Amino acid sequence: MSRRHLGIFTAAVLAAASLTACGGSGDDSAAAPKTLTYWASNQGASLEADKTTLQPELDKFEKQTGIKVTVEVVPWSDLLNRLLAAAASGKGPDVVNIGNTWSASLQATGALVEFDDAALQAVGGKDRIVPAALAAAGAPGKPPAAVPLYSMAYSLYYNKKSFADAGITAPPTTWEQLAEYGKKLSTGGKWGLAIEGANPSENAHHAFTFSQQYGGEWFDSAGKPTFDTPQNVSAIKRYIDFMAADKITNPSNAEYAQNQSVSDFANGKAAMLLWQSAGSNLKTQNMPADAYGVAPVPFLASPPAGGKKVNSMVAGINMAVFKHTKNKDGALSFVKFMTSDEEQTILNKTYGSLPAVKTAASDPAFSAPEQKTIQETLVTTAAPLPQVPEESTFETLVGTAMKELFADAASGKPVTEASVKAKLTDAQQKMR
Repeated sequence: MSRRHLGIFTAAVLAAASLTACGGSGDDSAAAPKTLTYWASNQGASLEADKTTLQPELDKFEKQTGIKVTVEVVPWSDLLNRLLAAAASGKGPDVVNIGNTWSASLQATGALVEFDDAALQAVGGKDRIVPAALAAAGAPGKPPAAVPLYSMAYSLYYNKKSFADAGITAPPTTWEQLAEYGKKLSTGGKWGLAIEGANPSENAHHAFTFSQQYGGEWFDSAGKPTFDTPQNVSAIKRYIDFMAADKITNPSNAEYAQNQSVSDFANGKAAMLLWQSAGSNLKTQNMPADAYGVAPVPFLASPPAGGKKVNSMVAGINMAVFKHTKNKDGALSFVKFMTSDEEQTILNKTYGSLPAVKTAASDPAFSAPEQKTIQETLVTTAAPLPQVPEESTFETLVGTAMKELFADAASGKPVTEASVKAKLTDAQQKMR
């Protein structure tokens, strides 16, 4: 990532620097090489729930190796900026979880250990890893900057009772049907579709999928941004219009950034949800598995020329090691432990995601309807986000533009093609 693009994050990086210094291993690792600091991503219903899930596994690792791992679960709203702060300062954790879409961006900082053949062998071998997951672990033509941990894809979750009460017999397969059904479901204080409108990364993921269906791209073959093309304008407007025009999304969702949309779905306030591996989160919030169905994300009924049959990004979480670690061998040992068959089964079963290693994927734990839908999407209709150094900047800029458009929609301000194009043009200019 260039200094110019890193500059976009300067304010956030400076704000996070003190947190990084407090939370990092730094000199502690040098004084006590039998310790590691680990930043985990928020995969479950809460930060505390994730810590409860992870701690027994970390205790198991300590018993096996004598290495104590101190974990902090970092919310998605903070994770990227804190990772960039750690990369810039050379202070921070030893091992981190990263969204797989950030792999090339973080690799470009030069702060991560690259997993060449020797490093991959040290964590169990390249051949064990699902190829599609490994392809989303770094820039093309370079060794991966991380190792896949959890594999996911977007699905459509729908409330069976709400559908039955509205006389809807099957989930929508097109966006036109989703809008139609959503209007029938938006009644009595309940809404058709829950959206995480203030979460830039979540917005950007949908921007990618809709753009693919409309025949758009966010970067050209030279890696230059193409944000404000007609295809991308149409794609973004279609998504924002679930709130702005179709009015099937509660305007309050424009402020959602901490998984509140999942809670609204779990609590019956919304009948549909587009999410990655939501099952474990829904279970934590006491929504029985038989209360909802899981279906592939819809497509356009009549895609334009160049439209692609893509309905999800190749989603997932990777594990990376910072070069500043004072315990690289211990860090690689921890990555090997977390990607072992046993841990892959335990953790992915808990989170409702899929193993990133082939040898654990055949476990019966991953044959439930939700996991089958995710697997089918990953195999047939998912595509990776561009693995370019500026990808994380794209997520921030375009995701924030969409956040602002949702705010406009919530306030009753018209969202037009012209206003969408203006936001995307402004985002593209900030890339230069």
